[in-house]
Amino acid sequence: MSDDLDAIRASTEAAVAAASDLRGLDAVRVGALGKSGTLTALLKGLGAVAPEERKARGAAVNAVKQAVERALEERRGALEAAALDARLLAERLDVSLPARPHPPAGAESGAIHPIARTVEELTAIFGAMGFTVAEGPDIESDWYNFNALNIPAHHPARQDQDTFYLPPAHGAGFETVLRTHTSPVQARTMLAGDPPIRVIVPGRTYRADHDATHSPMFHQVEGLVLDRQITLGHLKGCLIDFLRVFFNIADLPVRFRASYFPFTEPSMEVDIGWDRRTGELGRGSDWLEILGSGMVHPKVLANCGIDPQEWQGFAFGMGIERITMLKHGIPDLRPFYESDVRWLRHYGAPALAPFTLHDAG
Repeated sequence: MSDDLDAIRASTEAAVAAASDLRGLDAVRVGALGKSGTLTALLKGLGAVAPEERKARGAAVNAVKQAVERALEERRGALEAAALDARLLAERLDVSLPARPHPPAGAESGAIHPIARTVEELTAIFGAMGFTVAEGPDIESDWYNFNALNIPAHHPARQDQDTFYLPPAHGAGFETVLRTHTSPVQARTMLAGDPPIRVIVPGRTYRADHDATHSPMFHQVEGLVLDRQITLGHLKGCLIDFLRVFFNIADLPVRFRASYFPFTEPSMEVDIGWDRRTGELGRGSDWLEILGSGMVHPKVLANCGIDPQEWQGFAFGMGIERITMLKHGIPDLRPFYESDVRWLRHYGAPALAPFTLHDAG
């Protein structure tokens, strides 16, 4: 083994530069710095050097070792970058190509979740009627969720067993809740802009309830129309047209039944005809409640800074899971959130087939 440090450094650096891949470079490293490497042997042999020469000899050997380590690190970086470039070139994907209409052989095709599909349908149908989509936060203040909508303090919806209350924010001065309906967005929309207004509000809502037909988190869609000279006739025509298009039943029976909601006056439940024995919609002599609606209460308009003597309108709301279950014959709410891909393949919509009004017949 040569003891000439200059020669060792030169030969090692030449071997480093000649290494064509990471495996070859590692072999050079082991040959110089491994347990039996050239420089390791020189460091181990310092004990046999005369005391007066040992310090200078050790410094010289360490300088060569550091130079070799720097050369190894630089070469490693260059080889890794070259390997990455080669891999990127080999695995390059042309993103300008159109999406495959079908998955490759052996792969499972994706699907749009039934809830997302229903939101697409709602947006398309109401969009054709001139509605736009409005959104709001899931965490709401007590005022937006209840007070602005004329919901009194003694209303059952304001009790802890029905509403998820959150710890008050530091210095906020008001209670916050997970919104129990999407109606707070109606108040936000009225406060943010002047009438006329025509919006739908699809989104998540939260209530302390859980069984085969209820979930602590579920989806609703609200609708709000404000203008001059809006009547119950406009409300009935809008909802009848929507229900018949959504369920694709041209003669679907629709019934409006007097009810009570704090934020509308008069208020109406909306029923559709169905057969209780078979579950078939549009047939039989039975009625099934489908949504709530009514004329916007004057107090709600006043709370949102709108003159009820000049403007009036209607509002409606329905559960997205509910109308999805009815349309597709889904008997239980819980599988919507269980992430069972078999269920999704059965009830899901094609991933590359956006909903259009043509699909509604």
